[in-house]
Amino acid sequence: MAAPYRRGPLARRHEQGRAARQPPAAGSAAAGSAAAGTDGWTEGRLVVDGRDVFYRRGPTCEGVPLVHVHGFAISGSYLMPTARRLADHGTAVVPDLPGYGRSERSPRPLGIVGLARSLEGILDGLGLDQVVLVGNSMGCAVSLEVAHASPERVHRLVLVSPAGGLQNQPFRRALRQLARDVVREDPRMAGVAVPDYVGFGAVNAFRAFHELTLFPALERLVSVPVPTLAVLGDRDPLVPGPRRVREVQALSHDHIAVVLIQGAAHAINFSHPGQLANVIGAWLDDRDVVDDPTEPGTARTLTPRRPGGGPDGPDGPDGHPRRAA
Repeated sequence: MAAPYRRGPLARRHEQGRAARQPPAAGSAAAGSAAAGTDGWTEGRLVVDGRDVFYRRGPTCEGVPLVHVHGFAISGSYLMPTARRLADHGTAVVPDLPGYGRSERSPRPLGIVGLARSLEGILDGLGLDQVVLVGNSMGCAVSLEVAHASPERVHRLVLVSPAGGLQNQPFRRALRQLARDVVREDPRMAGVAVPDYVGFGAVNAFRAFHELTLFPALERLVSVPVPTLAVLGDRDPLVPGPRRVREVQALSHDHIAVVLIQGAAHAINFSHPGQLANVIGAWLDDRDVVDDPTEPGTARTLTPRRPGGGPDGPDGPDGHPRRAA
């Protein structure tokens, strides 16, 4: 098992600036310009560590904001089907991380740790002190890094298709897994992904995917310090099978839930947005996850855990989640 995570520069930077940080006023330089759409969603830009960053933002809604974090070599556009369905659970934000999509490009994109730092910068720029992070693929790795470094900023964590680690090694094995996944995805995904991949560049995509395969996703999941939901697709060749996930979950805190969506591959946020939103919404509302028969795919709970620390919900007397007996 990986050594315990040590709080690093992300957490220290947040602690130093938290007292002085205030939500940016509308139209301020920090928030950047935003264009409103007819459905209440806006598009805006802000500067993070000297880089121009593009983001989409849903209608203002009560509740903890949900920030959706995309995978490698692709923008956040493919996350929109799920983000729209969850927009009534809290104000939704879907950024293109620096170097991706409509954000400013760079010759060599940031690695996972650098992207995590930038994600915190996006939260700072938008005045979001605490959020629910909803990551997919590489977005899971980025979100896990933020949750470990600054757990006070992450109300809850959702990991959709958390790839990385021994399941994807050696690298040639991961490349074969990726090839198998491509033909299992919704054909409409090509229209979204191909332009992003071309813009990102083959060399950069190769580097980003290689770094993702080395990320110890399950080890980070075991020690994650915030309530976490992991959602897997049973047709996804890039993530560990349900049996391995259950074994790892048994070693972790009681505040980790795992749900399988049958019929889904890696990009669940795009291919099965209705069922995924059903699962995430139920978990956020502290309800039992029940399959929605009106949506494609079948949701099955593998580890029925409550976000608050166990079947009855409350944490232990020390404020930390209870461990399994």
